[in-house]
Amino acid sequence: MSQPPNPWVTALAQFDAAADGLHLDDSLRQILRSCKRELTVHFPVRLDDGGTTVFRGHRVQHNVVLGPAKGGIRFHPAVDLDEVKALAMWMTWKCAVAKIPFGGAKGGVAVDPKKLSPRELENLTRRYVTEIALLIGPQQDIPAPDMGTDAHVMAWMMDTYSMHRGYSVAGVVTGKPLSIGGTLGRLEATGRGLLYVAQEASRRGLTRLAGASVAIQGFGNVGGVAGRLLAAEGCRVVAMSDSSGGVHNEHGLDVEALQRFRQEGGKLAQAPGGDHLSNEELLCLPVDILIPAAMEGQISGANASQVRARIILEGANGPLTPEADAVLAEQGIVVIPDILANAGGVIVSYFEWVQDIQSFFWEEDEINERLRRVIVRAFADVKNLADERGVTLREAATMLGVQRVAEATLVRGIYP
Repeated sequence: MSQPPNPWVTALAQFDAAADGLHLDDSLRQILRSCKRELTVHFPVRLDDGGTTVFRGHRVQHNVVLGPAKGGIRFHPAVDLDEVKALAMWMTWKCAVAKIPFGGAKGGVAVDPKKLSPRELENLTRRYVTEIALLIGPQQDIPAPDMGTDAHVMAWMMDTYSMHRGYSVAGVVTGKPLSIGGTLGRLEATGRGLLYVAQEASRRGLTRLAGASVAIQGFGNVGGVAGRLLAAEGCRVVAMSDSSGGVHNEHGLDVEALQRFRQEGGKLAQAPGGDHLSNEELLCLPVDILIPAAMEGQISGANASQVRARIILEGANGPLTPEADAVLAEQGIVVIPDILANAGGVIVSYFEWVQDIQSFFWEEDEINERLRRVIVRAFADVKNLADERGVTLREAATMLGVQRVAEATLVRGIYP
């Protein structure tokens, strides 16, 4: 597969289309098109062999009109400034669509965490947090896990920030372990949100769930959880993949068995239970529901015409390019965009932040029900606007997010 398109170019194209639809004036376009802060840091990390390597990291705040910046931290070799800027912009619209009081941010380090020992990973995390500490804080910018990071990395981040302050600051990050202020339901939140969106899409006649065939690219917390929950809902998960490749069985896969296989160190390209296929081949399977839950730019103008799914649920951020959107729309394939479909993670992160601030924690069934209500309301807002305007769900979701941030910008005014 060719090199994925620049995600920042994709994000800007999506914004420009929404701005055109909303008839935003040039002043508002300039404000909303720009990232508020872009911090790039280069920092040394001591390795186990006694040597030192300098790593490059970023933290970008796109917009904070609606509240503190919110966005994950990604540890991946492909991390660069344009990717982080795009992810930060998408977070702004995602929070606005869900009507939660956050702005958009994102961060990352260009590193393969699988090549670091646990001690090296901790050293890198703590040094990175030290470098970006001038930007983050529970009322300023609240990081969370993303690709290549997890609850343990968030624990190191929270501890490092707290050591600098001289007291524990649980609300500086979300996605933490339960023992230090994390919330029930956070690990499954994005995948559970995908389930709720799929249920709502089924209720509105966009797809079916009982017996529906599902292919999922990506087997992390998003894809793996979504696969298990959709299978429990009566779907037939026929293909799943990780970075190594995937496994396909038309009669359905045992998702829980695949999760155990992965936990024991296996790769899905070698998993039992079906035929093996590449990530590119998985995207072209004839299925009812396709969930790209890996990297951005996986479906582009080059391969969109080969996609044969009836509906696409974007589990990853930015997995489709604008060129792909146009091709899929012509084919009649419904796309439920990332800023709606995978909003479950940031919604439950908001719940965690609220619980940390008030030092009062909720039960898991209450969290899941609150998540369901928020994401179903967001789906209704997007679908109603799409029907009213005669546009795609992506166009409607982006217009809705941009409109809400633009309105808040006008109400607040420009300082000084």
